[in-house]
Amino acid sequence: MTEPQEPKLLDRVRSAIRVRHYSRRTEKAYVCWVRRFVLFHGCRHPTEMGQKEIAAYLSHLAEQRKVSASTQNQALSALLFLYREVLETDPGWVQDVVRAKRPVRVPVVLSAPEVAALLEHLHGAPWLVASLLYGSGLRLLEALRLRVKDLDFPTGEITVRDGKGQKDRRTMLPRTVVWPLRAHLRRVKLLHDRDLALGRGGVALPVALARKYPAAPREWAWQWVFPATRFYRDAESGEHRRHHLHESAIQRAVKSAVREAGLAKPASCHTLRHSFATHLLEDGYDIRTIQELLGHQDVSTTMVYTHVLNRGGRGVRSPLDR
Repeated sequence: MTEPQEPKLLDRVRSAIRVRHYSRRTEKAYVCWVRRFVLFHGCRHPTEMGQKEIAAYLSHLAEQRKVSASTQNQALSALLFLYREVLETDPGWVQDVVRAKRPVRVPVVLSAPEVAALLEHLHGAPWLVASLLYGSGLRLLEALRLRVKDLDFPTGEITVRDGKGQKDRRTMLPRTVVWPLRAHLRRVKLLHDRDLALGRGGVALPVALARKYPAAPREWAWQWVFPATRFYRDAESGEHRRHHLHESAIQRAVKSAVREAGLAKPASCHTLRHSFATHLLEDGYDIRTIQELLGHQDVSTTMVYTHVLNRGGRGVRSPLDR
């Protein structure tokens, strides 16, 4: 009887990530960094390497690849995860690393008339998504991953599930989008009913929930608010399902709207979230409230919007205007 083979390194990384319920994006990024690290050192196994090799690779990213500070930090996190959680060894503090420079930039913010001009050139689901980015301060994927049960119309609240940092939070549901959103959900419900009639209509759920509530994937409450137009075949179950809209569809629509509105600023989907925070500060809301609505772990992240307020005549008056 042959002994079972030990899982390959990358499979062990994937398994360790899934046990800890990290997102699929984190899994994809970490596996990619581990693969690049191994290839960089001539396919040597990580157990044969340590601090010196990690420092050499991170320095290579900064000096030769010219990556950003956040990208270098992501690579470091992936390698520390590999050693500590997968190989169960602590490489210690990684020293002598050439650090990528972190530029200090003020976020791009649109004025209220500019936001209105942008939204005028959006229609349908892109308009609804963009309205939630600006009106609720959601990140793009947070908006696209909304399920029907996350919308509370009577209280005017949105519950963001498993946001950045695997944290839930609540934010406001703008009254302006209530009726358009209800009409949109009626159309989605008809689509869902047709899918059920075809023997489909299921959505992906976290593994534990799908096992505990096997009927939940087909229930209306668990459906995506913004479903995709096409089906995909799930690799594990073999079922035909609908995913939520891909973020690139909204990004393209917003980019086109920025161009059609004649805006000179390099605005994107995330610019609407920046504008949400800045306009709330302008209206006198305190920084802690805005921090909770945005889902920032540290208030220092939210404080960047105070720098925006102090520019362009909103804070300090130019001596030329005396």
